[in-house]
Amino acid sequence: MVLLKEYRICMPLTVEEYRVGQLYMIARHSLEQSESGEGVEVIVNVPCEHPEHGKGQYTEKRIHLSSRLPFWIQSFLPRVFYVTEKAWNYYPYTITEYTCSFIPKFSIHIQTKFENNNGSSENCLNLTPEQLEQRTVDFVDICYDEISPRHYKEEEDLRFYQSSVTKRGPLAEGWTSTTQPIMCSYKVVQANFDVWGLQTKAEELIQRSIREILLLGHRQAFAWVDEWYNMTLADVRVFESEMHRQTNTKVTEDLPSVPTTPLTPPAPTTPTVANRSSWFPWQ
Repeated sequence: MVLLKEYRICMPLTVEEYRVGQLYMIARHSLEQSESGEGVEVIVNVPCEHPEHGKGQYTEKRIHLSSRLPFWIQSFLPRVFYVTEKAWNYYPYTITEYTCSFIPKFSIHIQTKFENNNGSSENCLNLTPEQLEQRTVDFVDICYDEISPRHYKEEEDLRFYQSSVTKRGPLAEGWTSTTQPIMCSYKVVQANFDVWGLQTKAEELIQRSIREILLLGHRQAFAWVDEWYNMTLADVRVFESEMHRQTNTKVTEDLPSVPTTPLTPPAPTTPTVANRSSWFPWQ
């Protein structure tokens, strides 16, 4: 069984450019994918600091998704069901964790690093020899990988899109070998879902969903480049705050109240290599 999965997603951007584009994409995408009682609710968004990685930003979100799951899962979930996302962004290195209080044996841990290359680093995140043996690498092509028809928009089709600001695009086949600038998002993901009778179905569902979210989000980050390219980091933080406000209003208007989280950022956990599980990334 595959225990480790490393996604490599190339972008026709530099690492510094992507820093703004990623924040813009996540904030706007969260708003567009949210509706009354469903979507992403931002609970905490505060500065944090790590002894090795330095200053960063900690965010905590609740992903409300009960009605978006298959009926066989909805049948045993409570009305107020959400996955908690905790993220420590020490750009260009980030840690993201997903947990669910209703399913204590479910967790996902993601390490991400961004580099100015086309996915050529063989051990970007310094995996151990044991982890390297268990790892499989999946290159996600933002232009030529097939996307779900429900998410397809002609204006976001990178085979035809050209940025009027940067003049980059359209992306021809084999673009990762010929395009400059280029950067890569390396994501090493560990997921555990130790629930007897549901493990295989749930892991297959989560794996398909996560890869599709990665593909869609990174396509949009470049397709929206003209909207964020001239933003500063301060500009995009203001935009992010406003998107969070609008998203929270949409998501929580039909939800009962739930406990809040203290503002002090917790420390990320350090997972060990499990004897069995699937590995896959989310945002």
